[in-house]
Amino acid sequence: MQLFIYDESEYSETQEFDPAIGMAALPAAKMSWLNLHGIHDANLVSRICSAIGMPNFIIQDILDTNQRTRIQDLGDYLFLSVKSILPSSELSYDTEQISFIMGRNLLISFQEKKGDHFGHVRVRIRENNGLVRKRGPDFLLFLLLQGIMDNYFTTIGRMEENMNYVAGLIHATDPDPSMILEIEEQKGKLLKLRKNIASLKDGLAGIEKGMSELVKSEQYKFYTDLKDDCLNLLESIDMMELRLDSAENLFFSIQGFRMNQVMKTLTIIATIFIPLTFIAGIYGMNFHTMPELEWGWGYFGVMILMLLLAAGMLYYFRRKRWF
Repeated sequence: MQLFIYDESEYSETQEFDPAIGMAALPAAKMSWLNLHGIHDANLVSRICSAIGMPNFIIQDILDTNQRTRIQDLGDYLFLSVKSILPSSELSYDTEQISFIMGRNLLISFQEKKGDHFGHVRVRIRENNGLVRKRGPDFLLFLLLQGIMDNYFTTIGRMEENMNYVAGLIHATDPDPSMILEIEEQKGKLLKLRKNIASLKDGLAGIEKGMSELVKSEQYKFYTDLKDDCLNLLESIDMMELRLDSAENLFFSIQGFRMNQVMKTLTIIATIFIPLTFIAGIYGMNFHTMPELEWGWGYFGVMILMLLLAAGMLYYFRRKRWF
C-alpha cells in the first residue's frame, strides 16, 4: 500500500498504513489517495472497503478479475472498475483489473498487479506540478485513467509496428503459412483490446453525462478528452484489422496465383505430350503391314515430326501469352 495525503501547500507519503485505524483518521480537509498493489489479499481489501462502508457486492467486484469495465454511483462514493494492460514485450501484453473508489476527498485504487501506471502522477504530487494538488479526487481519477490510456496507446503502437512488419514480409518474400497463424493471433488480441476500450469509453461517457455529483462539471472536459482518446484507439484498431484482413487476403491471392501458375505449366506440358503420345502409340502397335516400318529413315522421320510438333505448339502457346 501507498498513501498520499496532500493539499496545495504540503503533502505526506507513507507505506505503513492500518486500514482499520487509518481510514477513519484521514483528514477531511485534505486529499487522500490510497493505492494498493495486488488484490490477492481478500481480507485486506475487505477491511479497507468495510472501513468506508462499501457493500459486499463492491468488494466482490474488486476481487473478481474477470469483470468488464463497470461504473456505479453509490451516492457518497463512485465505483469504477476498468481493464488495463501492461506491455510485457514488443509482441505481447498482460491484462489487469484496476478498481477505483472515489469519495469527497478520497480516492482508493486497487491494482491487480504491480505495474508502473501512475508513476507520473506520484511525481506531480511530490513536486506540486500542474493542477493535481489544487483539484479534488475527480481530477486525480482523470490523471490515473490517463495513465491507463497511455499504456493502451503504447501497446497498440507496438502492435501496429509488428503488423506492418508482417504485412511487409507478405509483400516482399515468399509468404510462409505460419504468417497466417500470426495474423490470426494479432486479430484475437485486437478483439480483446476493442472490448476493453469500448467498455471504458462507455464508462467515461457516463461520467461525462454527470451520473455522479462527485465529478464536478469543470472536470467534464478532461473526461471528454479521455473518451475521444478511446475513439481514436478504436479507429486505430479498425485500421489495423483492415490491414490484417488485407494482408491475409493478399497471402491467399499469392498462393492462388502461384498454384495457377503451376497448374498452367503442368497443363502445357501435358498438352504437348498428348499428340506425341498419340504418335508413339500408333507406331507401337504390332501390325505387320505398316508402310513406315520398312523405311530406313522412318525412326528419324518420326522423331523429327515429334520435335516439330512440340516446337510448333510451344510457339503457338507463346504467341497466345499462355506462359
